[in-house]
Amino acid sequence: MASPKLLLLLATSLLGCGLLAAADYAPMTLTVVNNCPFPVWPGIQANSGHDVLEGGGFFLPALSHKSFPAPSHPWSGRIWARTGCTGAGAQLHCATGDCGGRLQCAGLGGAAPTTLAQVNLHHGGDDQASYGVSVVDGFNVGLSVTPHEGRGNCPVLACRTDLTQTCPGELQLRSPAGAVLACKSGCEAFRTDELCCRNMYNSPRTCRASKYSEFFKRECPQAFTYAHDSPSLTHQCAAPRELKVIFCH
Repeated sequence: MASPKLLLLLATSLLGCGLLAAADYAPMTLTVVNNCPFPVWPGIQANSGHDVLEGGGFFLPALSHKSFPAPSHPWSGRIWARTGCTGAGAQLHCATGDCGGRLQCAGLGGAAPTTLAQVNLHHGGDDQASYGVSVVDGFNVGLSVTPHEGRGNCPVLACRTDLTQTCPGELQLRSPAGAVLACKSGCEAFRTDELCCRNMYNSPRTCRASKYSEFFKRECPQAFTYAHDSPSLTHQCAAPRELKVIFCH
């Protein structure tokens, strides 16, 4: 029969292994950070058939953050910042990124122009997380996506430059007072099939970069800038412990 001391050592060893295993399989955290000097109202839209996270939207004061558990099953969707919002209770009307006048978007997307973080979690046999930044729908605030403690190739992807300062005049979204609030895409500004990559232009062969998407690409080479664009960085990031979406960064 094993001595009490040996049994204690075995129990301690097994407990340590259990703690290590639990740490290895800790759930991923999603963190939304507002580094802007003004409040934002993040919106979250899940792709069809996926869970709506945090009701689809919430308030985030300047220089603050909100963390919440990521789904433990496959999930994909987009996260964006709403700005210049006014309202009370569940009603909210935003100058950029509005989702039907609601605080919680509850599955609705944001009105363009908005900078988007695109996230795809728990796909593939080795628990991959893929992510990216898109200005296909235009730009309203700088944004980065930062993984922590992932395995493999896990770069920070970003469009940090404030494009409202350099946006071509024909793409500018202005407030009634004349301030530039956001930068529209060529599609949003002109609504043509060619710029929107639709109908006869809806294929990698016919959907091409335009002078407007090239403006975004010069400023934000890591971002998707039109429907069939390819970003400058690729990644294969497995099981990050945390994925941060950071506005004004």
